[in-house]
Amino acid sequence: MANLAELVEEWLRLDQDQITRSEIEALSAEDDVAELEERLSIRLSFGTAGLRARMGAGFARLNGLTIIQTSQGLAEYLLSSFPDTSTAGIIIGYDARHNSRKFAQLAASVFESKGITIWLYEDLVHTPLVPYAVKQKGAAAGVMVTASHNPAQDNGYKVYGSNGCQINSPHDALIAASILRNLEPKVWKLDGGPFRKPISADHGYYDSILQQLRFDGRVTSGHSVSFVYTPMHGVGLPHMTTMIRKTGLDGTMKVVDLQAEPDPDFSTVMFPNPEEDGALDLAKQTADELGISLVLANDPDADRFAAAEKVKGVWHQFSGDQMGILLAHRIFTQLSPLGENDIMLTTAVSSQMLSSMAQAEGFTVQETLTGFKWLGSVAQDLGSKGKRVHFAYEEALGYMFPEVVHDKDGIAAAMVFLWACRAWGSPWAKLQELYQKYGYFVTRNTYWRSPSVQQTQTVFRRLRDREQPFPSRICQRRVKRWRDLTTGYDSAKEDKVPDLPVSASSQMITAWLEGSTTDDGIRFTVRASGTEPKIKIYLECRSREEESASEGATEVLGWLKRQWFNDPELQIEGKYATV
Repeated sequence: MANLAELVEEWLRLDQDQITRSEIEALSAEDDVAELEERLSIRLSFGTAGLRARMGAGFARLNGLTIIQTSQGLAEYLLSSFPDTSTAGIIIGYDARHNSRKFAQLAASVFESKGITIWLYEDLVHTPLVPYAVKQKGAAAGVMVTASHNPAQDNGYKVYGSNGCQINSPHDALIAASILRNLEPKVWKLDGGPFRKPISADHGYYDSILQQLRFDGRVTSGHSVSFVYTPMHGVGLPHMTTMIRKTGLDGTMKVVDLQAEPDPDFSTVMFPNPEEDGALDLAKQTADELGISLVLANDPDADRFAAAEKVKGVWHQFSGDQMGILLAHRIFTQLSPLGENDIMLTTAVSSQMLSSMAQAEGFTVQETLTGFKWLGSVAQDLGSKGKRVHFAYEEALGYMFPEVVHDKDGIAAAMVFLWACRAWGSPWAKLQELYQKYGYFVTRNTYWRSPSVQQTQTVFRRLRDREQPFPSRICQRRVKRWRDLTTGYDSAKEDKVPDLPVSASSQMITAWLEGSTTDDGIRFTVRASGTEPKIKIYLECRSREEESASEGATEVLGWLKRQWFNDPELQIEGKYATV
């Protein structure tokens, strides 16, 4: 490994952006060894879906140089793997974050220099428009410059394959290797060339959402729905406005003025993530002032969707699982009857309530690993086998409608939800109706911050060493099933091999516990985040009564905190920290 002085010299040799060059020059002049080592000694790694990191100078940050290096490696990989790449082209989109347009232009210049046709969106777009365009134009790949709901100092480089899905293994590793072979920048410019073609939001995208709604051009009778909408300082408003107009619902939407326009600093929220406490406070305040009881929200790149309803003076924000169940039931109602070849997808950390619904209604639910790189590719694989995948969701506010795109789509989700509200009246009341029919599923999801990867590995090693081959009892409950997707073990399988993919480089354990005298059992998953230094737990209790489901979930989470995660190196930061 090169010493620090050599790394500084190498950075200044390669970087042609005066702003980031100056950052390293200043740190070097100040002899800030710790900061220089953090920025230069580790290279930003390309993983599934691409890059996401803090912006700034250094090989470990997102900047002009690392964008160019990544684009050069991606271009080489595509040209060597897919013969039609040059003519099929690459779709590029970008959001409103700091440097997003600049990074998109740098990437476009790299691809053009390789003779690849570029379809570059002329203006800010929400993320789903990139995979949509990849499929519509038959492109070789797509790149979206966004960090979704991350803090303002971050940005990202999200890559889609020719199938319109986020890239997955083994392509990510092959691209990463190609990047390392192409670190010397060959081109550094922002202006376009003869291979660059501008595109704008395709009305076919909006029409595909209308098809999902089964909208025939008429606004049918139903409950009157007024709502407050926030794009969370992002790019969602123009797309939401277009859909409201196309569905004849003009006048039903009131926008949060202070969050309506793109703002890369996200100046009115601590975190631009609708999941975070307080993120919807301004929208709720606006709704209160206007006497409106429904709030809809997208995250800044509008691929996620959230909603809240005020009932009897109290705001209820729907969790990702609750919204997933509502949307799934709406689709089931539209398409009923469904059979075993009709499938909805969810992830291994999302609620089991969808499976309960499927069992009662006669359709099939299949689980995947977390992330839409899995949900999208599994949906396409099932489709190729003659199955019909109608919907997919994960608990982190992501909802996929395969008729539109094979990725999460916050605009499509908002419209399906809004259209359903016209039939339901109150979505909160509809949710209570579904609980009565399918059972109460109460979740307790939280996380611990870990100081290092090594500490995280130590925690999981202790969990595995407690009892072999797995703990027989947890919180006085018998362990009915134990699945470890790191070691490749599933006690429920005759050969003990899990159905889901196994990865020794990740950490993920799921346990199913027997029911008590008052509930029907518990499932929880503990996993290490792939993007943050966190250990996450997703715990759910099922019962015929809400109170007993809540008590069961709280009891087991409290036991796990005391017995498994009582480690001074771990800091609990998520919800239920005081359970």
